[in-house]
Amino acid sequence: MKNRVIEQYEADENMMIQIFTQWCANHDIDPIVLYTKAYPNQAPNEVLNDLEETTEKNATDVDTQTVLYVLQLFGNDDLAYEVSEAANTFNK
Repeated sequence: MKNRVIEQYEADENMMIQIFTQWCANHDIDPIVLYTKAYPNQAPNEVLNDLEETTEKNATDVDTQTVLYVLQLFGNDDLAYEVSEAANTFNK
């Protein structure tokens, strides 16, 4: 049961990263740069690196509120802040 919970959390976390990466691609933002701004002391995220290379612009429509909600759901408040700041620049 414990392994199943861990596997589900990892799958959900991967979905969060996919949503974030798709949002970035749709807005011509480098997700690795934004992630590094939010978490400058963390090691590179392998899943993010892989997805950044394979995500196609506009493959899926992801609105800003959705990405903010998902990031905050996983406790990524610093990254949600950076997404919000980036969104403010293209909403002006």
